[in-house]
Amino acid sequence: MSRDDEWFDEEAGPVVRPYAVTGGRTRPTNQTLELVALVTTTPNGRLMMRTLEHEQRAIALLCQRVQSIVEISARLNLPVGVARVLVGDMLDAGLVTVTRPARPSDRPSIALIEKVLDGLQAL
Repeated sequence: MSRDDEWFDEEAGPVVRPYAVTGGRTRPTNQTLELVALVTTTPNGRLMMRTLEHEQRAIALLCQRVQSIVEISARLNLPVGVARVLVGDMLDAGLVTVTRPARPSDRPSIALIEKVLDGLQAL
């Protein structure tokens, strides 16, 4: 086995790269990043794109159209934990915005919706 072979697993791919990309971190600085959170590149992120590391540049390019963290992971072939850490770093730097999906408790009640409909029908 050559020295290069010990750092590569045929099924898993490179073993060291994700560790190096995240600086050994396994969690984003922002612990509230959900896998379905929606990520969009900010104008600042577009301006800074050329100065970003390879993976962050790929995320910035991809997220010019809204993507979830899990979509970023799949499309860029990154482990989901790595995608979360990178997106968290980019969020902290103002390179992306993250919108959390609405929770059922955040939605208006059925009673309120019915009142709005009644009001619209009365117009």
